[in-house]
Amino acid sequence: MPGKTFALSVLSPHPIFVLKALTHTPGIVSQGAESLGISPKWFLSLPDPGLQLLQLHLSTFFSLQETNEDKLYKIANELLLTEKAYVSRLHLLDKVFYLKLMEEANSKTSFPAEVVNKIFSNISSIYTFHSQFVLPELETRMNLWNTTPQIGDILQKLAPFLKMYGEYVRNFEKAMELVKTWMDRSLQFKAIVEDIQKQEACGNLTLQHHMLEPIQRVPRYELLLKDYLKKLPQDSSDRKDTEKSLEIISTAATHSNAAIRIMEKMKILIDVYEMLGGEEEDIVNPSNELIKEGQILKLAARNSSSQERYLFLLNNMLLYCVPKFSLVGTRYTVRTKIGIEGMQVNETHNKDYPNTFQVSGKERILELQASSEQDKEEWIKVRVEHPHCCILFSLISPTPKTAELGRRAPRWIRDNEVTLCMKCKEPFNALTRRRHHCRACGYVVCWKCSEYKATLAYDSNKLSKVCKDCYVIITGKTDSEEKEEKKRKGVMETEAAEVSENSVICDFLHYLEKATKPWHKVWGVLPKNDAMVLYLYGAPQDVKALTTIPLLGYAIDENPRGVDVPYAFKLTQSRFIYVFATDSEEQKQRWLHIINMAVKGETATEMDLLDEAKSKNQCYITETLHNFLDGIIP
Repeated sequence: MPGKTFALSVLSPHPIFVLKALTHTPGIVSQGAESLGISPKWFLSLPDPGLQLLQLHLSTFFSLQETNEDKLYKIANELLLTEKAYVSRLHLLDKVFYLKLMEEANSKTSFPAEVVNKIFSNISSIYTFHSQFVLPELETRMNLWNTTPQIGDILQKLAPFLKMYGEYVRNFEKAMELVKTWMDRSLQFKAIVEDIQKQEACGNLTLQHHMLEPIQRVPRYELLLKDYLKKLPQDSSDRKDTEKSLEIISTAATHSNAAIRIMEKMKILIDVYEMLGGEEEDIVNPSNELIKEGQILKLAARNSSSQERYLFLLNNMLLYCVPKFSLVGTRYTVRTKIGIEGMQVNETHNKDYPNTFQVSGKERILELQASSEQDKEEWIKVRVEHPHCCILFSLISPTPKTAELGRRAPRWIRDNEVTLCMKCKEPFNALTRRRHHCRACGYVVCWKCSEYKATLAYDSNKLSKVCKDCYVIITGKTDSEEKEEKKRKGVMETEAAEVSENSVICDFLHYLEKATKPWHKVWGVLPKNDAMVLYLYGAPQDVKALTTIPLLGYAIDENPRGVDVPYAFKLTQSRFIYVFATDSEEQKQRWLHIINMAVKGETATEMDLLDEAKSKNQCYITETLHNFLDGIIP
């Protein structure tokens, strides 16, 4: 090596003794040490005066005496060595991956050749440029280094051709997506890629990893050239060419560095995408950026119980997720997406649950509990650290702004925070005045104060239960207009949930429409405001009744003949016949008691209503149990 020969000749008039000392006996070592002006005792004091240890100490000694010319040579030689390794990687991409995939694409219909071309872009041109021009030029120059110790002129001549990397860099992001897509879509594509990846030349690295190397190569040129320029004397003939080369290469490196950053961001987003089970495709987008993620506890809106949740905060959305059982790593299911625009983060104070804060978005409000005060501070101050995340901070306002009603999800007042209806001020109880939430303002109100419905923008314009005040503000209608509209609406269009909440009786019934047809389950309701009409719905949440039966004048047969199911009864009037059955004798008697009054034109007394109210809890349990069993046993 020219650099080492130069160093040896400076340090010793007899460098041959040093070379012999690397391979021979302690006597020769002493002689070589003396030729270097170093005490032989120092060498002889070493544990092993053999080749390996002596090489280590001598190389350390020489490095301390390394000249500037040596350093320039080392940089140039490193450029050559890394270029050789790089060309071998380009050969792998162009002559192995690309060639094998193109052969398959052209011979069969497993995947189109166009896809392969889009993945590898202009890799063939890049490989040709480096293997036939850059590498041979560097090899020739390093062989002539003793007479021509410079590389700036070579790079200045070749640097303009690095513009070809622009096409590869611009296509890189799309290429990564195509590789992922076709690895999932085509078994043959996947098999070819995985087979090549097992080869020794691949070094146990993936195709994507090798495709990143051309992106990383230009910044590597820039770093080596900057180091070379620092060591280059001001009056060197190679300086001007080196500076021009560096200017061109730095421009190309800027684009490559940007692509590397995009790749790193995309890798993070792909990891998130996989943790979400591959169901949130809009996450893997170049414009997205993961800002923060972490475990959190969510406090229930009604009773402050806490549930384990996980948050992913991106620059344009907050993903509120629940853990999902999986045998292949951590997985989550997205429960809610909250847009960043207009989001508010409020610090809250809960004596029973420390470290709480509230996230309020147009879609939903979440009250969350961090694991520590520090974790809480990191979440609520994330905007300071990440200016792209436009979260607004505000104090908690117990009263929603009028302009935001229906447009932003409200903070629900917890059930245990109030004992009176927040509108009519009547006390709640478990039987006749239960708690309900207005979906617009979040207040806890009774059924009477929440019998209105309005479309809410934050909930995809769905018709939702609201209190009277919110109804008037959102719709612009008065209470009298609402009542008039209800009168105009046909009885068949009355929702099951609406009449069930204010009913004399409501429960499941088995209904036999015709003797030739099978029994089917219906939801029966007798509303308080129409207590002589039986409404039949397909399910408790249906928005329209299947049919209505005006009960006045009907005859009741408590034990109809020819009906082979227990707890049956029949209603008849002229040519109209309705056969029903219940699940128990007690349930049958309750229905018969109320229907008996209705067919006579009588209304239920307060005592009847109280008895029925007591049974509504059982009715609710029955409904829940039926729904549960329907979900398990189709």
